[in-house]
Formats: sequence, C-alpha cells, structure tokens
Amino acid sequence: MSSIDDDMDIKLDNIQKDLILTNLDAEGKLSCLKAFKVARLIGKKPHEMSAITKSLGIKITNCELGVFGKIKFNDPNIEVYNRIKQNYLGNKELECKVLWNEAQQSTLRTVGSTVVNSDIEVTHCQLGCFRKRKGKHESKS
Repeated sequence: MSSIDDDMDIKLDNIQKDLILTNLDAEGKLSCLKAFKVARLIGKKPHEMSAITKSLGIKITNCELGVFGKIKFNDPNIEVYNRIKQNYLGNKELECKVLWNEAQQSTLRTVGSTVVNSDIEVTHCQLGCFRKRKGKHESKS
C-alpha cells in the first residue's frame, strides 16, 4: 500500500517532530489511533499523517479497522454489519470515515471486528495510508 500523498512535502518544526516521536510504540511505529491524536497535536490534517510519517521513516500500524497491523479482533456483530451494509459504495466497499462514523453508535473495536470478519472492503484511509486496500486482510505493519 502506498500513501495517498507520497509526493506531499510537509515541513515540521522540532516541536512537531518531538510530539510524533514521543507517541511511538516500543517498535518505533505510530498506531492508527495515536496518528489521529498526533495530527491534532501538531496542527496537521489526519490525511497528511501517512506522508509525514513516511518522510520521517516511521510506519503507521494497527489500523482500527483491521486493514493492516496486529490488532486482535473479536467476532463480528451482525447488527453492526447490517447497518454498515446500507452504506455500500458498490462491491461492498466503504470509506474509512463511514466506518468510523458507525463506531459512534457502537465502538471502534466492534466495527473493526465486524469489518475484519466480513466481506467489507475499506477504502480511503483517513490518515492517507491507502485509497483502496489490495487483497483481503492484507497485513502490513
């Protein structure tokens, strides 16, 4: 998966870089959830985070919807699945943002568990990590 904005050139000051570095996990990666937090802290838009982290040699990991990373998910929730499928773009694809909005009615982990254990394909990562996932349950961290 390549980021949406591979050619984006975003300048960061030392304070912004330090905020990113202090939010990395033990493996030196930035989790999906922390990437949203860091974007807010450094005054950047979430969709810029993939380009920002890539420019620093940092990987974003543990997608809350199970597209990449090592998060362990539970069983799917049929009620959540039925609500989600009403929003299909076609071919059972849904944008990340739609799924995060669904999480406001349940939880992000419930939505992620439902997506990972279903035929739903996630598109347009809000962090800029991908437009369309290549291959079901591709794991890239």
